[in-house]
Amino acid sequence: MHNRTLGNLGLTTSAIGYGSMGISMAYGWSTDTGRDAIVAAFEAGVTHFDTAELYGWGENEKALGSAVAPFRNDITIATKFGFTPDFGFDSRPDHIRAVVENSLRHLGTDHIDVLYQHRFDPTVPIEDVAGTVKELIDAGRVRYFGLSEAGEETIRRAHAVQRVSVLQTEYSLFERDVEALFPVLADLGIGLVPYSPLGRGFLTGTAKPASEYEPDDMRRTDPRWQPGPFEQNVAATNALTDLARSIGVTVGQLALAWLLAQGDHIVPIPGSRNAARVRENAAAAEVVLDQPTLDRIDDILPHGGWGARYTPENMPSWK
Repeated sequence: MHNRTLGNLGLTTSAIGYGSMGISMAYGWSTDTGRDAIVAAFEAGVTHFDTAELYGWGENEKALGSAVAPFRNDITIATKFGFTPDFGFDSRPDHIRAVVENSLRHLGTDHIDVLYQHRFDPTVPIEDVAGTVKELIDAGRVRYFGLSEAGEETIRRAHAVQRVSVLQTEYSLFERDVEALFPVLADLGIGLVPYSPLGRGFLTGTAKPASEYEPDDMRRTDPRWQPGPFEQNVAATNALTDLARSIGVTVGQLALAWLLAQGDHIVPIPGSRNAARVRENAAAAEVVLDQPTLDRIDDILPHGGWGARYTPENMPSWK
């Protein structure tokens, strides 16, 4: 596993990270704490582990913190603030401070490596948010500042108060909107951490029609799994699978290697509760795609997949 640097302030992590959301939400109920998968990720060279307050209101952070405790000082832990239990927004300074104290306790650590604003809060000036995070950085409670699902104006205004090291948003062969922000990321020296880099599992070749998922699985309502887009996305994934086989990798590894090829500032965070899948994902860091392969991928999916990445009421709004 090779390392990459995110931003200009010294944040260096493995080229592929681990996203822990699926342990406790979005992909169906499970008693699995993800410990085996998290340990397998570390053993495969992963040093970037991502969680959030939202992911189980402390339960995900507790599971991650417990699993990484033996090697805490060798890794980067990222978490997020900004949601309320009813999926509203709250980035008031006092709330940020309270969330950070809770996250530190849940994670069992004395500092958070990367602290993200999970979503833009239209009721709180981003300067106040960035200023609060700056105070936490100065106090040693946080090391680096990140934004999630933010637009250019928000990024620039936040960066003017506290330098932003990382932007996190969805980015994959299916979802390309963030490419419009590449110029500002390059201008300010900000890294990119793509979540759902495997299209919420679609790009592993295991997708089923929406109706076959459990009621609490987000893919049951995801537009890309609905009739019409689903069949088109399956056809594209099948074509990518054939291409992957021709070069001796899995379709998931092909999708992750494509992301890594888009820039040295990119560290995707695939997530899985399956240790074997985690090891497979980590191995994608060593896959180098030649230009003919990249051209063929572009032929198959020149503009991304079919169907929106969220239902309209859940679509993030960039500003």
